[in-house]
Amino acid sequence: MQSYANARVIHDADSHTMETGDWLAPYLDKDLLESLGAIYGDADTGNRILGIIDAAKERKTDPEKDAKARENIIAGYKGWAGYGAFDKDERVHALDALGFGSQLVFPTFGLGLVRRAKDEDTLYKASYALNKAQADFCSADDRLVFIAFIPLDNPARALELLETALADGAGAVLLPSNPPGKERSPGHPDYDPFWARLVEADIPFTLHIGPGTMRPPSAYMNNGRERAPDLHGGGENLRFADYMTLWYAPQMFLTHMVYDGVFQRFPDLRGAVVECGAGWVPDFLRQLDYAHKSFQRTDPYLQEMDLKPSDYIRRAMKFTPFPGEDVGIMIRDAGPDLLLFSSDYPHPEGTKDPIGKFERTMEGIDEDAKDRFYRRNYEQLMNMAPAVEAIAAE
Repeated sequence: MQSYANARVIHDADSHTMETGDWLAPYLDKDLLESLGAIYGDADTGNRILGIIDAAKERKTDPEKDAKARENIIAGYKGWAGYGAFDKDERVHALDALGFGSQLVFPTFGLGLVRRAKDEDTLYKASYALNKAQADFCSADDRLVFIAFIPLDNPARALELLETALADGAGAVLLPSNPPGKERSPGHPDYDPFWARLVEADIPFTLHIGPGTMRPPSAYMNNGRERAPDLHGGGENLRFADYMTLWYAPQMFLTHMVYDGVFQRFPDLRGAVVECGAGWVPDFLRQLDYAHKSFQRTDPYLQEMDLKPSDYIRRAMKFTPFPGEDVGIMIRDAGPDLLLFSSDYPHPEGTKDPIGKFERTMEGIDEDAKDRFYRRNYEQLMNMAPAVEAIAAE
């Protein structure tokens, strides 16, 4: 049976687990089981989610339901009901049907639970538990790339957590997009051992919607009107005004990675901004260089740079557009080397046909640029052997 990728080599830079209620519990300290052992409460929303999970679990023993869920995986069930959303064996079959060469796997609601930790010790213990759970899920297939969540609040503990994640096979790390611990720039020298270890381990960092990304100040919601539903009709996800601020935090993070010299000190450091859109990227590059030109005469730190600011970003970073954003315009504006394909599977935001949506914006874009978007930029980010070479070697 033909896969969704339809013989094109594609790597997926954004996918997720949809965690079950006790996802972290097997790996948590006993003293945290009561506060963090259950992801979903017993309110109406929590019970609805647990009901969806139970119904999805029934597929394991019901061949008819299993076959129905497999009919069209990308356009079928999403969220907790998605095929392989939390069941790692199902996820392997889902990858076969999708035809992606590999897939970065981010957590979803488990991450929100971790970020509710009220103290540093709990934060790192919960992050450890989440990473263990994610590593276990991704152990089902080499195509599933385990993304470890590493809060940078405490530089020493972040490095310790990174070492554990590397031992468990992490292929990349997820960092919050805000100033670490609300105290330091990510370019502070305290983090140099962390960046050096990523380079030594040859894995990238990622920034992703959620941890550290921004929403408008709550006062803007006081507009005399009832709050509109999110794009799924519920109450907790992204809305119009939220979308317009998604890239603020990644921009600030990357600006300081450039300004504080991190990308200069660590020229092999690599990263990606995931699920924050990418239409902003071409102008971000221009604004970095404009600011450099405007302030270089009086700023000694700018004078020390051996590249233009935009060139540090071009060397180090990749970005995932949303399905429906005009990838063709971005490629024409900023070049073919910055963008990555992503499905966001099994989140519904990824749409029922992300490839089709991207393709419709790329009329006139040559095959070389398309190949970079679908696989080669990803292979560069992950420092993978190019797929065509791997096939030829076989």
